[in-house]
Amino acid sequence: MKDDLAKLIELIDNGGLNRRAFLGRTAAFGLTAALGTSLLPGAARADEPKKGGVLKLGLGGGESTDAIDPGLADGPVAFNVNRQWGDTIVNVAPDMTIEPSLAEAFESNEDSTVWTFRIRKGVKFHDGSEMTPEDVAATFRRHSDQNAKSGAYGIMQGISDIKVDGDNVVLTMASGNADLPYLLADYHLVVQPGGGVEDPNKGIGTGPYKIASAEPGVRYVFEKNADDWDASRGHYDSIEFLIINDTTARTAALQSGQVHMINRVDPKVAKLLSRAPGVVVTNASGRGHYVFIMHCNTAPFDNNDLRLALKYAINRQEMVDKILDGYGSVGNDIPINKSYPLFDESLPQREFSIEKAAEHYKASGHDGSPIELIVADGAFPGAVDAAALFQATAKQAGIPLEIKRVPDDGYWSDVWNVKPFCASYWGGRPVQDQMYSTAYLSTADWNDTKFFNKEFDELVLAGRAETDPEKRKEIYSKCAHILWEQGGVICPMFNDFVDAHSETVAGWIEDSNLELMNGFATAKTWFA
Repeated sequence: MKDDLAKLIELIDNGGLNRRAFLGRTAAFGLTAALGTSLLPGAARADEPKKGGVLKLGLGGGESTDAIDPGLADGPVAFNVNRQWGDTIVNVAPDMTIEPSLAEAFESNEDSTVWTFRIRKGVKFHDGSEMTPEDVAATFRRHSDQNAKSGAYGIMQGISDIKVDGDNVVLTMASGNADLPYLLADYHLVVQPGGGVEDPNKGIGTGPYKIASAEPGVRYVFEKNADDWDASRGHYDSIEFLIINDTTARTAALQSGQVHMINRVDPKVAKLLSRAPGVVVTNASGRGHYVFIMHCNTAPFDNNDLRLALKYAINRQEMVDKILDGYGSVGNDIPINKSYPLFDESLPQREFSIEKAAEHYKASGHDGSPIELIVADGAFPGAVDAAALFQATAKQAGIPLEIKRVPDDGYWSDVWNVKPFCASYWGGRPVQDQMYSTAYLSTADWNDTKFFNKEFDELVLAGRAETDPEKRKEIYSKCAHILWEQGGVICPMFNDFVDAHSETVAGWIEDSNLELMNGFATAKTWFA
């Protein structure tokens, strides 16, 4: 055992084993507590970023229809692709505070109706041109145009005026919004030359890596941006994404060393995978949620009794136990959980009830024809199994739920936000206003439940303008109750973001914003 420990210490001292992996190995000997960190003389050096190497990722959630245009990013791969080449003006840090990015400072007036962002100087786009405040303003204007079909369109609607004043971009709000910096950290709002108006799919940005080649649904290659304005990131020479939608194949690729990092680890195999040699499994709980979405404006889902019948017919705890294997928590048919600071704990938990499901189904007057739920493996890890569980419990209430399984490729372009009843996922957002504005406002392009409710819209806008936390919490409570009672979202569970990487990767930190360290794993990690 001493010889084994000596070898481990030599590995970490030479940078071949990171601190976390070392502690995991010594735990197997039962010695971690006794040793503490006294035997880690090289740990500090191993934790220093090292430059070089090719980092390979196996990613699920990609398809041949994925666009480079950041406004159209609607899946995990498109999101991660844009993190490589693009920057927003601010970011949400792992501790949920706002940190500067392309804007080096910002401030608002007293009632949060006018926000001023000082844009960083000396930043170059990948084509060699210098980024200017005009580029930032043009980016915001493009995403404020409904014709752009941007996923950020809903959150941009609160901005009534965009102008440039010297080094500053000044945003005037239709009403006060203390959360605006969180909204502008939205991953769709990547700053592009001229706002990306001429060709948003060019992939020219200010990010740590440049696009070298792109084969949507197959493979992406990125090379280090030598002119990166931020010297603290982008430690690899290049990055390669391999699109591996099959969960088993993706996991096998990591174990075999074909890739160094994967997303969307199936929770049912996460604990087993964590025991595999050379593999580190990470999980971060936060605002991500797995859902089944109904279009409230399409029969038979335009009947609220039918929507309630389906909501009562789903066994949430069973799904958390069997699909998430404990890597998550029970949902309550709204996109908000206790991770949000203004969460309303008084909202009753909707419980699984065959009796209530049957009662509402009868009241709906539905004709008994099959109710088609479309699902694909890529909708979320375990989506097909979750749909099967849903079908079984719905059958007990006399609800004729029929599962239609479709391929992953084309799911996010042809099914999600198109078909009236399907499986989906949301990564969540840092604040309630952003989540509601992105997916539930009547005007939002990503209103995937086609929920059009004037009272709800007015409350969301009122919540933006309210500065008193207690009054704001009360407003969001009303929003939650409306969605809970009338909305088209069935939210059985909030998921942890479960990723895995090789123990040769150092610098990993927990970030509950989104998967793979909020998409920054490639920028912030390095080879030990």
